[in-house]
Amino acid sequence: MVKTGFDPATYRLNLHLHSLISSGRLAQARALFDRMAPHRSNAFSLNRMLSGYARFGQIAAAHSLFLSSPLRLRDAVTWTVMMGALAAAPGRTTDAVSLFRDMLREGVAPDRVAVSTVLNVPATSGTTASLHPFAVKLGLLRSSVVVCNTLLDAYCKHGLLSAGRRVFQETSHMDAITYNAIIMGCSKEGLHGEVLDLFADMRRAGLGATQFTFSRVLTVATGIGDLRLGRQVHALVARSISACNVFVNNSLLDLYSKCDCLGEMEKLFDEMPERDNVSYNVMIAGYAWSRCAGTVLRLFREMQLLGFDRQDLPYATLLSVAGSLPHVGIGKQIHAQLVILGLSSEDLVGNALIDMYSKCGMLDAANANFANKKDKTGVSWTAMITGHAQNGQQEEALQLFCDMRRVGLSPDRATFSIIIKASSSLAMIGLGRQLHSYLIRSGHISSVFSGSALLDMYAKCGCLDEALQTFDEMPERNSIPWNAVISAYAHYGQAKNAIKMFEGMLRYGFKPDSVTFLSVLSACSHNGLAEECMKYFELMEHEYGMSPWKEHYSCVIDTLGRVGCFDKVQKMLREMPFEDDPIIWSSILHSCRIHGNQDLARVAAEKLFSMGPTDATPYVILSNIYAKAGKWEDAARVKKTMRDRGLRKESGYSWVEFKQKIYSFSSNDQTNPMIAEIKDELERLYKEMDKQGYKPDTSCALHV
Repeated sequence: MVKTGFDPATYRLNLHLHSLISSGRLAQARALFDRMAPHRSNAFSLNRMLSGYARFGQIAAAHSLFLSSPLRLRDAVTWTVMMGALAAAPGRTTDAVSLFRDMLREGVAPDRVAVSTVLNVPATSGTTASLHPFAVKLGLLRSSVVVCNTLLDAYCKHGLLSAGRRVFQETSHMDAITYNAIIMGCSKEGLHGEVLDLFADMRRAGLGATQFTFSRVLTVATGIGDLRLGRQVHALVARSISACNVFVNNSLLDLYSKCDCLGEMEKLFDEMPERDNVSYNVMIAGYAWSRCAGTVLRLFREMQLLGFDRQDLPYATLLSVAGSLPHVGIGKQIHAQLVILGLSSEDLVGNALIDMYSKCGMLDAANANFANKKDKTGVSWTAMITGHAQNGQQEEALQLFCDMRRVGLSPDRATFSIIIKASSSLAMIGLGRQLHSYLIRSGHISSVFSGSALLDMYAKCGCLDEALQTFDEMPERNSIPWNAVISAYAHYGQAKNAIKMFEGMLRYGFKPDSVTFLSVLSACSHNGLAEECMKYFELMEHEYGMSPWKEHYSCVIDTLGRVGCFDKVQKMLREMPFEDDPIIWSSILHSCRIHGNQDLARVAAEKLFSMGPTDATPYVILSNIYAKAGKWEDAARVKKTMRDRGLRKESGYSWVEFKQKIYSFSSNDQTNPMIAEIKDELERLYKEMDKQGYKPDTSCALHV
């Protein structure tokens, strides 16, 4: 023992020190350590004491002990332990890097663990770049895959993918961690194709994919909307026992949720042996997007019953559901819970409250929540602007936009999108062009969201050529601008062009969504293309597996009604999984007027009488149908009922923007100061129309 330098007493003291630290008795451990010094303390006992302090978060005590320890006791492990402790402490990362430099100045040669530790410090990209040649000089990149992986991961985390690629290409011995690091870097940069190529290379190299690999590849599949790829990865996950866990399953849930595969999402959720709050949040978000409010509420209650931390519950999503229903009662209950938990002032839920109250038509409550927010971010302002625009208060929305700029906040692409929509609702092409100019100056013109809003604005302001030019000039397109241009053609009744753009969208590899099909069906409806309408409705269901919304059914019913297929209309009403509404029955009533179907017109009118008792329109249309058929008594009876209920047909209004001023008009309006000139111009137009052979359709105005 004397020859080897082994000291039994020191060995026993170190064992006792280890026992005290392991049980968390740090004060007693430190007292023992101090008694061991200076004769029996060594690098092992020092490192053990430092590790104990680091383990229990006593970083200041660890640092103090390190600084007071003799230099002779500090080895590479000592420095590494202290660097790891500082790196893990909030706000001490720069101290960890400085300690590494001190280590080099003291002449202590770092090993692969020390270099890996300092590379893992979330410092600056410059620190990573400066350590790279040092690792090369020590030969660690050739001898240690751990150092290679850590360096590669550090480059990728700092967004230095080109440097990361060089490390990856120069690494001789790769493992699954190496591939995971470069896959993560490519995924962050949106290089989906490269991620898939690396995944294929990894499998060819015989390396087993881990949960992190599968999660990243599933993120790519979700991002590009490739359901087939996602299902293939799902099959691989099912065969990989080690990677099949809640982390990967949550990524699969997210894939099925965002690809509108609610059946597969629900099946996977039911089969999951373990679920966490993320699992429930993904499910709730998926059902919320698909407007399954009942299921969303059931899952939320289930989360509450299972005892999840109330601060982890998806309150913002629930508020979004309450707004989309709209159901202010649910929204107020959630608001009350947030007040009790002290979360109502948080930015995310605060903005969700503004959005919910706005969608429920309670702008006073939305304004109150906005006023109570201490830190009004750009998202908060955008939520308020959106709320006013959605409630028909476009002028107020424009004023809020100006106020937002006055307080020094820059609008983002979402703000631009909604304010451009507000200007299109007012048909103010002058304002729209000003916003277009501002969009270019702000650098948001390349955004597909802003570009799509511009396209829609020009279309709604009667500038189809400028709308198409906006589409052609967009540097990047996804399904949103395609949807916008299809909708523009539908708005102008150009069904053939709308269908042509839809086919072009498919050729370019973009997957249509529910909005796409709604625009196509609307185009078919405006032109009475019943056969094409049914074709695309069935394509939506059977080819793309989408569940039609009520709006899709409404378009199909309107199209069938326009061509007089009333048997198919009634069949569609029976099969529709939604409650009928005034929009559907109004379209049926108008179709009955065109084709003189008195029996169905009577049913439609009665439905509308009960749904909108203050609307005179169905009374007028039904009266006209009877009058056109010569049933004067029935027409008089309907008109009498209308008068007895105190109803009167509202006058129609129109407006036009000229030299940045809005001029509004209504029927029989005599208040315009230029009424004489207007009448002269109308008379001239009437004569010109008569010369061209135009005969007005007066069937809509019979006997009103």
